[in-house]
Amino acid sequence: MIIKRILIIAIVIPMLFSCFGGSRGGGSSTSYDSRTTRGQLVGVKPTKKWNLEQPLGMVRIPSGSFVVGQSDYDFTGNFDADPRTVTVSSFFMDETEITNGEYLQFVYYTRDSIARYLLAERAYESGGGEGEGISEYAYVGMEDDYEEEDNLPYYQMIAEKGSGEGYDEVKQLNWDVPLYWGTGDYPDVEYAEVLESMYIAPEERIDDERFIDWSKIKYKYQWVDTKAAAKAKASRKDFIHSKEVSVYPDTTVWTRDFNYSFNEPMHEEYMWHDAYRDYPVVGVNWWQAQAFCSYRTKNATIYNKSKSKPKSKKYRLPTEFEWEYAARGGLDAGTYPWGGPYLSDDRGCYMANFKPKRGNYMEDEKEGNWIYTAKVKSFPENGFGLYDMAGNVSEWTESAYDNSGYLQSATMNPNLAHGRMSNPKKVIRGGSWKDIGYYLQVASRDWEYADSATSYIGFRTVQTIPESARSTKARSAVRTR
Repeated sequence: MIIKRILIIAIVIPMLFSCFGGSRGGGSSTSYDSRTTRGQLVGVKPTKKWNLEQPLGMVRIPSGSFVVGQSDYDFTGNFDADPRTVTVSSFFMDETEITNGEYLQFVYYTRDSIARYLLAERAYESGGGEGEGISEYAYVGMEDDYEEEDNLPYYQMIAEKGSGEGYDEVKQLNWDVPLYWGTGDYPDVEYAEVLESMYIAPEERIDDERFIDWSKIKYKYQWVDTKAAAKAKASRKDFIHSKEVSVYPDTTVWTRDFNYSFNEPMHEEYMWHDAYRDYPVVGVNWWQAQAFCSYRTKNATIYNKSKSKPKSKKYRLPTEFEWEYAARGGLDAGTYPWGGPYLSDDRGCYMANFKPKRGNYMEDEKEGNWIYTAKVKSFPENGFGLYDMAGNVSEWTESAYDNSGYLQSATMNPNLAHGRMSNPKKVIRGGSWKDIGYYLQVASRDWEYADSATSYIGFRTVQTIPESARSTKARSAVRTR
């Protein structure tokens, strides 16, 4: 029963967020009473004070116009090389690629959510809502207090309807009780049975080493196809889509990408070892990057709700035009994020982590020896304060790839909209540790299949800044280095 339940666990993931740090109070609404305005037009006032809050680890990219594409090359018949002027709105962007440490926060949250769900289900089957052991992990909201007359009418209603009507808030996970992963700390036999079901089966272990079966740890997220909805008249539910993904990165990319190399140590240690916490996460496909954005948005929203703050703005991947604009760092005609046209500075030190020569993956010995990826912030920032916009790892963007995408897109906040989710080809930018210098250019385009994970592709996220906040002072884009 437990094993089967794990296989369908992703179904409940959206519900799990509603019970992490939240409260039973409903959302606020704006009421209208003409008597308070003397019948005059005064406008609906904001329900809460709104302030622009810069997310931790992100920098503000000011709105502006720039010439997109290759401006110093003339490739006949190459649509990517057709320069044109476009304008993008302001946004926040991660100053570095998402690191292993940051991504593991998402992985561990999903793991813990699933563990709490399984424990709550077992407690419910055992008829426990009070007491010790597994009973402590029972759903919050499944007790008899929902039958009391003084309870909120809304929760009395959903307690009666239940999940059959789409109301799942009555089944809230209990996040106040700690989880115990050490076998010596298991509180009772039922708890042990639930937790052990999440581990690799004994017959698949080596030297009896216990570790989580990460193939069972999945996250489900949803999105609305607004482009399709705007062009068709149909029910809202017809445009709601969902995706279920395994959250743990594919660590086998280190051996699969290079068949004749000894990369087993990277396969075994890169994701989980403390030595690589501040290195960019790899082995994550486009769909997993989207799942991370969903998690980050919901996590911030739940926190804001608990502090009575406005709902968090959505985290997402940058469009390829936003990415290129940010990579240029305010230098419109620059070949590289630092300007260019050279890959090294006046001291002969390389400006990014890439493959400088055939068979030579080593960087300057004085600055650091990076055979694979480099620790984030190992190289100078660009004019906007962004690190590693060239080299280290290529980065997923929101955009679907088309070799004539520049010509099809608008000039205002451009993006290749059609086929964004259905087109399997996604734009990647920036070049990586294994690439030659050409791919480090800010205008160089490349692509990869959305379901592909590699040892040289990572990502960073952005958050749109409302136009009303555009007066916020931006960092100077002038480089003095």
